[in-house]
Amino acid sequence: MKLRSLLATLALCTGLVSLASAKTVVEIAIGSPDHTTLVAAVKAAGLVETLSGPGPFTIFAPTNAAFAKLPAGTVESLLKPENKAKLVAVLTYHVVPAKVMAADVKTGEAPSVNGKKLTLKADKSGVTVNGAKVVAADLVGSNGVVHVVDTVILP
Repeated sequence: MKLRSLLATLALCTGLVSLASAKTVVEIAIGSPDHTTLVAAVKAAGLVETLSGPGPFTIFAPTNAAFAKLPAGTVESLLKPENKAKLVAVLTYHVVPAKVMAADVKTGEAPSVNGKKLTLKADKSGVTVNGAKVVAADLVGSNGVVHVVDTVILP
């Protein structure tokens, strides 16, 4: 009887660990120290709930360093409440409404959530999106995948 109880407890703990590791694409970004600017922008744009939904989503997630490459004052301006529509347009341009692993990227165009097309390039040197290089790929979440990019993609 004790063995059965121990096995049941072990199975329950294993299930909880699996649940904890099944993060959404937003939770993946929140857990990354390199994406604090992106997380602040997603919160300011009111997109946390949407991007935590069922998806699937492919997020091309710019790093803090990518945001720092923008002209001085750009990020601060985008984060102002009066510029929310512009911020939403920029952020949704980084999202494809499908789960696309790096190995499945083909050179060509892909639709973004904001309605504009992204230009994807895949070759032996890697994957780029509108010229932004994918520097880390295939961070799989429960509702999609995150690819880290080195540049903010502007619509």
